[in-house]
Amino acid sequence: MKLGFLAMSGVRVHNAELAELGMTLPGLVDRRKMIESLPSLGLLTLAGMTPDDIDIEYRDVPDLKTSPDIPLNCDAVAISSLPARIKDAYRVADHYRTVGTKVILGGLHVTAMPDEALGHADSIVIGEGEPSWPVLLGDLRQGRLKRIYDSRSQRFDLAEAPMPRFDLLDVGRYNRVTVQTQRGCPFKCEFCAASLLISPTYKLKPVEKVMAEIRRIKQLWPKPPFIEFADDNTFVNKSHSKNLLRALAEENIHWFTETDISVAEDEELLRLMRDSGCAQVLIGFESVSRSGLEGLELKTNWKVEQLDFYKRAITRIQDHGITVNGCFILGLDGTGQESFDDILNFVCDSGLYDVQITIQTAFPGTPLYDRLKMSGRILRDEAWELCTLFDVNFDPQKMSVSELEDGFRDLARKLYSVELTDERRQRFRRQLRQVRRDSGSLTVNR
Repeated sequence: MKLGFLAMSGVRVHNAELAELGMTLPGLVDRRKMIESLPSLGLLTLAGMTPDDIDIEYRDVPDLKTSPDIPLNCDAVAISSLPARIKDAYRVADHYRTVGTKVILGGLHVTAMPDEALGHADSIVIGEGEPSWPVLLGDLRQGRLKRIYDSRSQRFDLAEAPMPRFDLLDVGRYNRVTVQTQRGCPFKCEFCAASLLISPTYKLKPVEKVMAEIRRIKQLWPKPPFIEFADDNTFVNKSHSKNLLRALAEENIHWFTETDISVAEDEELLRLMRDSGCAQVLIGFESVSRSGLEGLELKTNWKVEQLDFYKRAITRIQDHGITVNGCFILGLDGTGQESFDDILNFVCDSGLYDVQITIQTAFPGTPLYDRLKMSGRILRDEAWELCTLFDVNFDPQKMSVSELEDGFRDLARKLYSVELTDERRQRFRRQLRQVRRDSGSLTVNR
């Protein structure tokens, strides 16, 4: 039996003017290339659970408009896709089914919209894939594949996580590889799909498991690739994180992750991050106004309470030679056209090294989508192709759709211009030189 793992890679922005900007502005170009170069860790993990007597192949499927060829020599295929490319995934799935290949669909969108996905698959996996995968493979061998494998009632311990099949990747293509150190996030944000849908329970992967994966990657790549930790919010558990960082310090790697600004309050943690090779952290500031942050979290208002700490946190982190990529969401309820200038001014004043702006996106299955749908603010039903984080799929509260699109595009032009990008880089270097003069040499991990 041959089983194919197909990842629908890349993101295609539908706003024509923004798409054109994304091909020319250096900041947007860099981020787009990073996203497109990441393999699907979920599929590689399931491949690691697949018995050796099943022949397997991993393939990233790029934009079908530019690369329509799809491999056909499989008995079954497992396909994963985010909402933005789910319709491409369905087209691929339908094509396979016409030639008699069994199709298994899973991932965030399938978990959110199982009935829709069933129309394009022989079988779907809902929730975490690991609990269902061995049972599914057994049924596939015996020709009695069930329509639905739902693992949401089962608890999967990351101590049992398999080694992802990094060896399936073309080492010449990937210079950035993902590793997961934990799953889920205790902060339940209204707009977040990953934590709420796939792993509503926060869980940690044992340090020794993480280190084994990193060492496996180093065995396969002649030059150690850049590691991106595929966590929703690394460093929530500070004690576990410090043990992980002490182990990472022995591996001579550079890495990136997403976290929250609480890391800036822990000097020991920052030193360990620096010494273990942390090049950059992405922090979701989301908004620079209280009206924008109010109500984003379903259980607390923690980010509102941190607003006055934002700039000091950026300085503390970057003083350790770790760059901060600040992420902001435009179109949040409670914010209007003033938010564009507010974010521009904050970025310039704060000394952020990098910035990522997105448009509030109502992903299916999230509380945000349900709320906007109930109030009639979703622009088009099932327009999943707009779930790119850069297209508008809802009716904003305090501005029009065109005002949000125009303001976002103009802000992107300013933030990602060569001049402002260079200015941010130079300011960081000046800041770090000053820190070195004041307190001795620090290692810069960039």
